[in-house]
Formats: sequence, structure tokens, C-alpha cells
Amino acid sequence: MAVERGPSLLARLRPSRLSAYAALLFLAVGVVQLAGSLLFYQEIDKQTLREDHARRVAELLVVSDRVYRREGKLTVATMTTRHLRIAAGSAPTVPVSEPSDEVARIVRQIVIWEPGLAQRPLHLAIARERGGRRHLVGSMQLADGVWLNFQSRDISTMWSIAFRATVMTLLTFAASLGVGLVAIRLLTLPLRRLSDAAAAIGQGRRVAIREVGPSDLRDLAHAMNEMQDRIARLMEEQAKSFEAISHDLRTPLTRQKLAADLIDDPEIRDIVSGSADEMEALLQSLQQFLRAQHIAAVVDVVDLDATLRDMIAPFAGKVQLHPAGDALVETYREPLLLALRALVENAGRYGERVEVAVERSGDDWIVAISDDGPGIPACHFDDVLAPFFRLDAARGRTTKGFGLGIPTANVLLRRFGGTLAFSATRGGGLTVRVTVPRAD
Repeated sequence: MAVERGPSLLARLRPSRLSAYAALLFLAVGVVQLAGSLLFYQEIDKQTLREDHARRVAELLVVSDRVYRREGKLTVATMTTRHLRIAAGSAPTVPVSEPSDEVARIVRQIVIWEPGLAQRPLHLAIARERGGRRHLVGSMQLADGVWLNFQSRDISTMWSIAFRATVMTLLTFAASLGVGLVAIRLLTLPLRRLSDAAAAIGQGRRVAIREVGPSDLRDLAHAMNEMQDRIARLMEEQAKSFEAISHDLRTPLTRQKLAADLIDDPEIRDIVSGSADEMEALLQSLQQFLRAQHIAAVVDVVDLDATLRDMIAPFAGKVQLHPAGDALVETYREPLLLALRALVENAGRYGERVEVAVERSGDDWIVAISDDGPGIPACHFDDVLAPFFRLDAARGRTTKGFGLGIPTANVLLRRFGGTLAFSATRGGGLTVRVTVPRAD
């Protein structure tokens, strides 16, 4: 048995809008730039620290040598500071060894600062403590053979420059990111409007698209407005042509009915008259479907309970209403009534008992129409929305109707922002849930 897997975590986290992709790209570039800047500042700070320690040691050695020549006993007390620790001894505390690359760079920098120290015996090394701190230690021989031993504390400290540079970089990055995200949102707003408008147009709605933004987006909006005009004219002309044909067909049907009354054979008379009545019903159903393609409507406040109560009155108790109480909604009255009437008539055609319930779901009003008829298999829920579809083609014309009731209701609802959904009724039958269109 195959196990259906849900979408992966990566698929769920994947952005769904172009603006989100642009924001992620902008963020990624910013993070790379931030990391590069921090590494750059860190390297700059290391170089600055080496130069600072070299300058400090160079000054220490020169001044200590001069102080020692004048007042040798005061050298240690005079030169020791919070950053430098001085001691005099007969032997160097730092033995002669091959200096590391870092120490060698510091020695070269000391000589640059004080060229006179190039001829002095000078030993330098890096002493490490727990916690990662490092100290520069050294020994230099003075004039009378005494060794000046010193320690320059915490050579690894980088807060002096790196901290300020890091804070400034982070603030600049945050400001740039905020400005960039706002700019992306403003730039993609016309595109989002076009996307929403295209979705509405795909549902048969007419949307006035504002032609604003960059020139390419303005051209696209203008093209979509022109496309809507052409499609609307085409559909209206087509629908009116079929309506005219349907209307003209009523004349020969009327003559056929009159001729049927002149037929002496009652069986033949009933066949001819019944066929004429059926064709007239089919033409009326077709006219309603075609009218749904181009019907216009205005916004009105509709009391769903009262409207549905009046609608089901002709069904003489076959349809039961479950009102919600105070179900007022601003919607398009005529398309909504036509859609609900088509669905109630369809439910009454196939079921012996029909229930209509008005419900509230968040900000939307729902009208649920349930019957106890044969129902529709779930695999055909999408198929019944297509015009002229029949569940059983073998039934031919034995089933009344033309397969246009549900498609007509679907077209009316989609054009004005409503929806239509199906589910099986408990115990058999079909439930149609209508989301009432809301006025924009």
C-alpha cells in the first residue's frame, strides 16, 4: 500500500511570491557582504594591533633605555603601566629562538618605528593564557649588560576597532535591508495587483486594472484591460447571438404546439406536444446559461433568510429552511438569487427532501443545500461544473433538464466572487455549499 507523502520541509519553506524571492536574494547578498566586511575589518584590526604593539614596545624600549642610564633603580616603577609590565634582571626571560611569522612582523615594525634598536639584542615571543588571551613578551639587553624584561598585555584584543566597525556594519546592513525590503514591496505591488486581477479574470470577473508603475507594467496592465474588453465583447456578442437564435426557435415551437392540437391521434398528439414542451424547456435553460455569461448587477443588502424563505415557497413544503437569524450581507442580488434558485431546483429534481441552511463562516455567509437523492460521486465533482455534462450518458433524454443548472450557478457565483463546493450528504445524497459573494 503506497503511503502518500506530504510536501517536504524545503517545499513548505519555499516562497510563493516574486517579492519573497527578491527579498531572499537581497538578504543573501547582504549577509555575504556583512560577512566579508567583518572579515575585512578583523584583518585590518589585526594589522592595526600589530602596529600598535610594535609602536608601544619600540617606545618602551627607547624610553626605558634612557631612564635606565639616568636613574636605573626608577626604571621599573616608572615604566610599568596597566598595559606594560617591566622587570630588570641579569638574564633574559625570553630565550633565543626562531621567531614565528607574527613575531617576526612585530620585530620588523619595531625597527621601522625605532631604527636604532636594530643593533640591540632583542628577544620576542607570544605567551598564551587560558581563555585564549595572548601577551607579547620580550627581553632587551641594556648598555651595562642588564636585561630589560617586559610584557605587553593582551595582544589579541580587537575591540578597539573591530567592535566599532562591526556595530557600524550591522547598523548599516539593517538600515539597507529595511530600505531594500520596502523598495521591493513598492516595486512589486503593481505586479501583485496584476496577478490578483488575472486570477479574477480567469474566474470570469471584470476587473478595472490601474495602469500605474514602471512602463513595462503599465503596458501589461493596458494590454490586460484591452483583453478584457475584447473578451467581454466577444462573449456578449456570442451569448446574444445564441439568445436570439433561441428566441427565434420559439416561433416554430409555438406553431408545432398549435399543430399538435389538430392531430386526431391522441398518442401522436401527446408525443409531438411533449417534445415541443421539452424543447422549450431546454431553450429556456440554455438562455439562462448564456445570460449568466454577461449579466450585470449592482450591490444590494440582501436578507438571506427572508430571500430564501420566499424562494422555497413554491415548493409546497418539499424544501425546509434552517435560517441563521439576522443574515444580512452586501452582495449582488440578482446573480445570487439565480444561482440559488438553479441549485434548489436541481436538488428538488433528484431528491424527495431538500434542506437549505444559512451559516456563518468567519466573514463569509454560507448557504448549504442538501438533498437525499442519488448524489454525485466525488470523482465527478469537477465534471458537473462543465456545461452539458451527464453522469450517465445512457440515460439520454429520459432525465429532465439539459445539464446546465449547476454550471449556470457556478458561472454566476465565480463571476461575482462566490464559490461552489460539493460534499456527500450523510445517509446519501448531495450537499452544495455556496459561499455568498461579498461586494468589493
